[in-house]
Amino acid sequence: MRVWFNKTFSTISSVFNALHQAAPLGEVTLICTHVHYGASAFLAADEYYLEPADYQGEIYLQWCLDFCLAQQIDWFWPAKEAALITQYQQRFAAIGVQVLSVADYRVLHLLHNKAEFYAAVPPSVAKTMDFIAVHDLAGFDAAVAELAKKHDRLCVKPAVSVFGLGFRILDTQRDSISHLLDGVEYQIPLAELRQGMINTPQFATLLVMEHLAGHEWSVDCAGHQGKLLSAVQRKKSLFAGYGQVIDNQPDIHDMVTRLTAHYALNGLFNIQFKEGKQGPRLLEINPRPSGGFGMACLSGVNLAQLIWQAVIKSEPVTELVIHYGRKVTEVNTARMLSEEHAVSQVF
Repeated sequence: MRVWFNKTFSTISSVFNALHQAAPLGEVTLICTHVHYGASAFLAADEYYLEPADYQGEIYLQWCLDFCLAQQIDWFWPAKEAALITQYQQRFAAIGVQVLSVADYRVLHLLHNKAEFYAAVPPSVAKTMDFIAVHDLAGFDAAVAELAKKHDRLCVKPAVSVFGLGFRILDTQRDSISHLLDGVEYQIPLAELRQGMINTPQFATLLVMEHLAGHEWSVDCAGHQGKLLSAVQRKKSLFAGYGQVIDNQPDIHDMVTRLTAHYALNGLFNIQFKEGKQGPRLLEINPRPSGGFGMACLSGVNLAQLIWQAVIKSEPVTELVIHYGRKVTEVNTARMLSEEHAVSQVF
């Protein structure tokens, strides 16, 4: 069986390794494409090719269809342009290719914008933090004044971002030079942020939120058409470099189960939570495997194996036991990209 992963994050290597462990020898061929010839994911793939860096939209969609035909792909596991590919998955079905999508087109677009997503999550499904979406200084000032009545500290984050990019805690005491000299991270002076808004009267949607100061959980999940197959909670240390713990919080598990059903989630995905004064709150659903996927599989559950069995092979799922309390971490290992990988293959 030939399974293709198009351009995605380098952490997909952990998924490749897990799939190779799950599938009998020679039963699966994992194919990876990327726009950079030095992509580290090539090291874990069975076959690898360069894809055009400047293609997007309909042009990229057609390229994907052509690639599937030329490489005799059975399953397409998209990352780049996943929403578009999902919208037109019938075009792939017509040539005998099944698309493994985390959700339908509507849901994938919703997850992309956190302002729209937070507003749409029913309280009966999951609890979110207090937030107000703003687009200008007047809206920002009103949001800060409103939320400051209920919360000691506030933070901001762009409605559209990945990896927590743009997240900042509002600092009402210090200026940026103090942040620089003291090595303060993930904070921004309120006065200086306001000045930037004066210089930029209209800006992309920004979320003003209560700051959740407690622990964070990253939950790696395997699902099949809205049914949660397994979810591994990784509780992160409050201090960088101290590892993570395989955890079991019932309220988090219940929210993950309801979110999976409500959005009909499928395949491998990740849901993140952070603890506030009133307990864990939903941060986001990532419609892809997380960077910590490999650590989750150290729990005793090979999440990729569940997808291999339930989704790709349509077989009964083997019951796997999560070993709670295990402390896990990742250690970087230096690898050399051989000349074979450096030149790669161009499709």
